[in-house]
Amino acid sequence: MGEFKVHRVRFFDYMPTAIRAMAFNAHTERLALGRMDGSVEIFNFADHYFQEKVIPGKDSRSIEALCWVRGRLFSAGLNGEITEYDLENLRPKYSLEAYGGPIWTITSNSQGTHLAIGCEDGTVKLFEVLEERIQFERNLDRQKGRIISLSWHPSGTQIAAGMSDMIRVFDVPTGELGTRLLVDRGFGGSKSRETVVWSVVFLSDCTIISGDSAGKVQVWDGHTGTLVKTHLVTKWDVLALSVSKDESSVVAGTSEGTVIQFQFIAPTLQQQQDKEWVRTRTFKNHTHDVRALAEIETAIVSGGMDTQLVVRPLLEKFDERSHASALRKIHFPHRNLVFCAKKAGLLLFQFPGQLELWRLGESDGHGENLTRMDGKREMGEIQSISCKLFALSSCGGWLAYSTMSSVRLYRLQTDNNDISITKVLPSLDCGLHYVRYTTGLLTYFIMFAKGVWSRQPIHLMTNSVDGKWLATANSDCEIHVYNVQKLKLHCIVPVYSSCPSAMGIHPTTNNLTMVHADQQIFEYSIVEKQYTDWSRKLQKQGLHNLWLDRDTPVTDVTFNPKNPEQILLHDMHMFCIIDQSLPLPDQKTQFYNQMTLRSLSEQERPSHLHAFKICKTFQDLLSVSLLGDQSLVMVERPLLAIASQLPAPVRQKKFAT
Repeated sequence: MGEFKVHRVRFFDYMPTAIRAMAFNAHTERLALGRMDGSVEIFNFADHYFQEKVIPGKDSRSIEALCWVRGRLFSAGLNGEITEYDLENLRPKYSLEAYGGPIWTITSNSQGTHLAIGCEDGTVKLFEVLEERIQFERNLDRQKGRIISLSWHPSGTQIAAGMSDMIRVFDVPTGELGTRLLVDRGFGGSKSRETVVWSVVFLSDCTIISGDSAGKVQVWDGHTGTLVKTHLVTKWDVLALSVSKDESSVVAGTSEGTVIQFQFIAPTLQQQQDKEWVRTRTFKNHTHDVRALAEIETAIVSGGMDTQLVVRPLLEKFDERSHASALRKIHFPHRNLVFCAKKAGLLLFQFPGQLELWRLGESDGHGENLTRMDGKREMGEIQSISCKLFALSSCGGWLAYSTMSSVRLYRLQTDNNDISITKVLPSLDCGLHYVRYTTGLLTYFIMFAKGVWSRQPIHLMTNSVDGKWLATANSDCEIHVYNVQKLKLHCIVPVYSSCPSAMGIHPTTNNLTMVHADQQIFEYSIVEKQYTDWSRKLQKQGLHNLWLDRDTPVTDVTFNPKNPEQILLHDMHMFCIIDQSLPLPDQKTQFYNQMTLRSLSEQERPSHLHAFKICKTFQDLLSVSLLGDQSLVMVERPLLAIASQLPAPVRQKKFAT
């Protein structure tokens, strides 16, 4: 693999916020996820669960619930507003005050014509979904307590509303109350506390299933309002419910971090005609509250206070155990949060509300070798932003960032540990998807459109070292290469079915290396406008199964200027050097062979070498950069460090304690 001096950086205290809501669009196979900081993330489940879009949050925008209406996404929160999102420009399209106080829930009918929201003032408000906006239509009968949860009947004619100590069923055409379902307050001392119905599901046969703060999942007959069955699943809260598309399964998320599955089956082999809701499985993949759930065709998706998104495949949906049936946990964004000025030895960290600049120093062998730049007074403006994108020039003299509505350029001047910052470019009112500084020119892709346009946002951009070429990738899997000097489109790379997760332009050959969400690797000659011979050979032979079975995407591609044959890649769990001068590994080759190579003599080693050199020494990588002095900068964020900063979980009694 070669010898490198390594800077191990653990000063970046990246802390994801809790997952508060999620909604799955079965038609597009997109999962929308809302976090406590008001940000929204879109995952493409048809493309290896790739995080293709992120909409930054704001302190003033809370998200209690998310809802898809065909391809449109809506949220509602405790600020009392309904927000529709612009998924092309990655920002809120508009927000509408509902005038009912905090909004606890939002849901749409199966026809996609109306939204219903549950408000603090006891009203269920209906909004008509128009072509460009939504419009208030009317209130249903007002109740005395807040409306916590809602579920439409698939016919669209009734709505079940979860409240404190009860569930009310509304007739939508008339707006009048129908059945009232009284919820027990639990057992023992909990009887003195009201029971909050956190989640409710209304099935097509008029069965209503509820989850409440007394730890119960209850099954109700919606026709008569009678309780059919009670499942006491926890001493704490049942916070979320989700039903499968065919209504044969319901999953419940609890405050203990468990997800419990119920299935509509016969309780015994002798009673095949008498089906009922039976508790069948319990999953423990979270340490804290499970706040959001989605049961999709082949998996259960969950998230909560421990910040991780968990995809738990249902094994009965697969013919055999495979990579597709493996458990997945998504911890980090599928994009870079760190920018390295390789010539200057500076690191720029992106936090939700600020940017931090650090200088690499010399280690004494006993600790971190980083120095934080001083200049808090000068950087005050940069420390109070909602940064969407950012870039730092390789010389460390220029910094650019964009927010939801503007882009800004600053001149940085450093003197030891002091810094001065000067605004160079006035705030341009154009929300950018991507921004990069290249050879004295701040470039954004709209300048080069020239009739080539995609409605999908750009999520990747890379430039050549000489400043001549600029490559962009969007969530339609399109990659465009521009000639920056001529300000025009140069070529379009053949479209591949999976979205690019990382790419880079080689400093000497100007070949474009692309890695996709499905782990495939391509190399494209920008000058010749075709794939290179190495790329064609790689695709013909195929990548090793152990490479393809990795469950985290490559998030960065860089190169070794002193060894043009080497390509450097990394994901969350590994760092890889691809040496194009060595043979490609076939399926019979020992893929992870570093330990074997160390045990061999110099004479035996060449016969065991192959192009992929994998290192898993480092913990939970956020960034890898190669500096000009051939030293590696490894930015780590151990998951144990994140877990240590979470609030204490619900106390659970352990065996023999």
